[in-house]
Amino acid sequence: MNLKHRTILITGGSAGIGLAFALKFMELGNEVIVTGRRQAVLDEVKAKYPKLHVIQSDVANPAQIAALAARAKADFPALDVLMNNAGIMLHKNLRAPASDLAGLMEEVNINVGGVIGMTSAFIDILTANRGTVINVSSALAFVPLPSAPIYSATKAAVHSYTQSLRFQLQETGVEVIELMPPAVRTDLTADLPEGSLKLITTDELVRESFAALRAGAQEIRPGQAKQLALMRRLAPDFINGQLWKASKDLVPIAAA
Repeated sequence: MNLKHRTILITGGSAGIGLAFALKFMELGNEVIVTGRRQAVLDEVKAKYPKLHVIQSDVANPAQIAALAARAKADFPALDVLMNNAGIMLHKNLRAPASDLAGLMEEVNINVGGVIGMTSAFIDILTANRGTVINVSSALAFVPLPSAPIYSATKAAVHSYTQSLRFQLQETGVEVIELMPPAVRTDLTADLPEGSLKLITTDELVRESFAALRAGAQEIRPGQAKQLALMRRLAPDFINGQLWKASKDLVPIAAA
């Protein structure tokens, strides 16, 4: 992937992995737009990093995706990179009925629906500019973290969708890249008990990922992501059991 002279939009870019990538892309001289659901957080990011463009938008809301696409295409006609990064992870107890069935789908709507909706809304400008799509899935696409069953399933879905997208865009000039992070030390993993999983920092993730991007990798598996993919093939029962052991205390207690 060409890492310079690009116009890049990153969803969920106000914190964590998204912000870390935004700052690295900006450091390399690119024009970077980040989106997020909370305007107050975006305002703080803008105040700290004035060169970043910020736009409030919720990837779970189709109307907001459409409005974002219309605005971005008008204001940034050279836009040629979409990084679908926005996501949430919730620990769920599957042994009891959910009191809020709509809430049960929140991770699906954001983590999967957001990727599909954003890609569709921007595919015309990405094709016209022979651009790049970067979908952020997870090492949990290979083996689930049982305490976060829906999150893990959404990342497996993003992995499958990205593979199909790559095939369909082969002759368009659009590059399709998948980033599959391991557990990264961000707000998303704040609930994980110390020592239950090996966490890498966002700096480590960015360093490994950008080296892979420079090398032209289409599927990037930093840190323990490589090992999880290998263990899924060689010893699936063992690695599944280890992840259950590491996460079972995170399963919420069912209401009486």
